[in-house]
Amino acid sequence: DRRVKTKQLSTTALPAPTMATFGAPAPATGQNASAAPQDHNVAQAGNDGISSLTWSPTSNILVSSNWDGGVRCWEAQESAGQIRALPKAQANHEGQAPVLSTAFSADGSTVFSGGADKAVRMWQLGQQPPNGVPQQIGAHDAPVKSVGFIPSSNLVVSGGWDKVLKFWDARQPNPVGQFQLPERCYDLDVRGNLMVVACAQRHIVAYDVQGQPREHVRKESPLKFQSRCIAAFPDMTGFAVGSIEGRVGIHYIQKVPGKESFAFKCHRQDSNVFSVNDICFHSGFGTFATVGADGVVNFWDKDNKQRLKGFPVIQRPISCASFNAQGNMFAYASSYDWGKGSAYYAPGTPNEIFIHPVPEEEIKPKGKKTGLGRK
Repeated sequence: DRRVKTKQLSTTALPAPTMATFGAPAPATGQNASAAPQDHNVAQAGNDGISSLTWSPTSNILVSSNWDGGVRCWEAQESAGQIRALPKAQANHEGQAPVLSTAFSADGSTVFSGGADKAVRMWQLGQQPPNGVPQQIGAHDAPVKSVGFIPSSNLVVSGGWDKVLKFWDARQPNPVGQFQLPERCYDLDVRGNLMVVACAQRHIVAYDVQGQPREHVRKESPLKFQSRCIAAFPDMTGFAVGSIEGRVGIHYIQKVPGKESFAFKCHRQDSNVFSVNDICFHSGFGTFATVGADGVVNFWDKDNKQRLKGFPVIQRPISCASFNAQGNMFAYASSYDWGKGSAYYAPGTPNEIFIHPVPEEEIKPKGKKTGLGRK
C-alpha cells in the first residue's frame, strides 16, 4: 500500500504532562459535514485525499494538492459573511502521481508543487501547461513532501524523503544550493527570513534564509512522538510543532521577554488521542488554528494560553487548513488522512473543502484569563 500506517496511541502510556491547560474539549457530535453551518462547500474538490491548502499572498485564490495527482485552483469571494468559491483551473502531476504540497510565489502569479513523482513543479496561473502537466523545475531521489517559497531571494525550497533540502531558481535546471537533513522531511514552513523543517525521528532544523540560506539551530522536538506539522510564528521568533499524539509545542528560538516555550494537549476525545494534522497562523493577530484527525478545528492564542474557539467535531478527519492573507477566510479539508492505514479507507467517501468566514471576534486575542495554570 502506498500509505504509511501509524500506531494508535493510548493516553495511559503517556509521560506526565508539563503544559498549559487550554480549557474544555470541543463538543463531540460528529454529525456535521462542516465545522459551522455557514461554511461554504467548495465545488470540485478532487477524488482522493486532500494533502494541502494554500492561499495566494496577494488575492483570494485558493490552491489544493490531492492524492489523485491534481493541483486545483479556486477564486473565493466574501461578502457580509457569505462566501463563494469558483473553480478556475486544474493541472496534474505526471502519471497522476500524488501531490503532497503547494506554495505560492510572493506575487501570487505562480504555484509550486511537490509530490510522489519526486519532482518540484511550477505552474503559472492563467496559463494552461502542456498536456496539463506543470513544468518540472527540480527533482529529488524520493518523493517531495513539502515545498515553500523564499520571497527575499525568489527561491523555491523543497524537502524530500531523500533527507535533502534543495533550493531552486526556476530558470536553472540544477539546485542553487542544498542541505543534508538529519532525516526525511515531514513538513516545512517559511515565514519572512525564518524557515523551519520538521523531520522524521523528531528532528527540527531552523534556517536563516535572508540572503544565502544558513542553518540557524538544530534541535529535538519538544514533543515525545512523531512530528506531523510545523509552522513558523508570524514574528519569526519561533515555531509551533504538532505531533501524531495530540500535542502542540510552542517553541521560541529567540529570547522574547516574558515568553517561555511550552506544550499543550489538544485533539483528544475521552481516552482517544488524535494526530494534529496542520497548524496555521493568522498573520494579523498572531493567533493560530490547529486541525486534527478527530475532525475538529480549534483557534488558539499562544500568548495568553487560551483556546479562542473550539468548533464541533465533523464527520471526517481534517487533513489540512489555511488562513487567507487578509485573515477573514479559513479553508479546511474534510478528507481521510490515512492515519489508520488502508483498512479504514472507505472508497467513495467524499473529500471536501470548506471555507469558513472568520469574524474578528473568533480569532482576535481576548486578553489574559486567570486560573489556567500549569499541569
